[in-house]
Amino acid sequence: MSAPTVYDVAERSGVSIATVSRVYRTPESVRAQTRERVLDAARELGYVPSGNARGLASRTTGVLGLCFPDYADPDAEADAEADSDADDAVMLYSDQIIRGMERAARRHGYALLIAASLEGGPESLVAKVAGRVDGFAVLAQTVPTEDLEVISRRLPVVMLAGPREIDHLDHIVVANADGERELTRHLIEDHGLRRLVFVGGDTDSPDAEARFRGFREACRDAGLPVPDEPALRTTMMKQAEGALAAETLLDRGGERPEAMLFANDQMAVGALRALARRGVRVPQDMAVTGFDGIPLGRIVQPSLTTVRQPIRRLGEQAVELLVQRLSDTGREPVSLTLPVSVIRRTSCGC
Repeated sequence: MSAPTVYDVAERSGVSIATVSRVYRTPESVRAQTRERVLDAARELGYVPSGNARGLASRTTGVLGLCFPDYADPDAEADAEADSDADDAVMLYSDQIIRGMERAARRHGYALLIAASLEGGPESLVAKVAGRVDGFAVLAQTVPTEDLEVISRRLPVVMLAGPREIDHLDHIVVANADGERELTRHLIEDHGLRRLVFVGGDTDSPDAEARFRGFREACRDAGLPVPDEPALRTTMMKQAEGALAAETLLDRGGERPEAMLFANDQMAVGALRALARRGVRVPQDMAVTGFDGIPLGRIVQPSLTTVRQPIRRLGEQAVELLVQRLSDTGREPVSLTLPVSVIRRTSCGC
């Protein structure tokens, strides 16, 4: 059966071909009701917009794609601008995934196409990538599941992080709960800390939720109170939000926590700076930990205790799975869990 075309979508949705094109190229220029009608028709037909339909059909674009939310952190960028030698040190989570994918893609003779902005909505993000690549990787919570279902009928897709929402797609995740559980146990058993608080992300952040689950398991194992919810939740999990979270926890009154455990390193770095401004000594007065193992954690003062996940390997493995799928379309889908490791540094008292 031939692949559906823009003409099919236009006929199904009762609009012009030009309108269909605008839905994918400049979605804000189309009325919401019309846009939804076009996108519904495209999903029903299994249509994937393409800048090179012939290349897509024959798998000859020589390009792999990556879709992820915009994780830019203004504070981290300011660090880089203040110290031109710190560019590598302020590489964030998405930067390292890109580097890993680029390395592996180059090894296999592919280029990498990146879509890192949700401006215009997830449909716009998909349109930028899916029609121009042989296969692509997508981070959790970036593209709606129904859109991934449509795209996966046409080309290989690897899901990175989060739960395995679509069973027939390849999937890679890191051992988030295991890592946070071991880190929390370290604070409890090796440093004798008992009053611990966890700062998480939104409930729709699967990695942050898995890390909170590991925190709760360690508290339960140690006979400590097990919270139903993190002490605080943040939206973007950036340095500014980590700083605000630390300030808020200090101002709550009552017995001060002995340790603040953050769902990622960016928040933890922000907290370190906020605590220093308030005269709280780390680790003497308060232990602070993060998660991810971004390079910035090595150079902040005090250096950050964290859980290092193999971020570059995550990107490299995504490419390996895409290349395997392109050469063997009948291969059974796999779900891989990559191990993590606790990195003990000064901020916990080590």
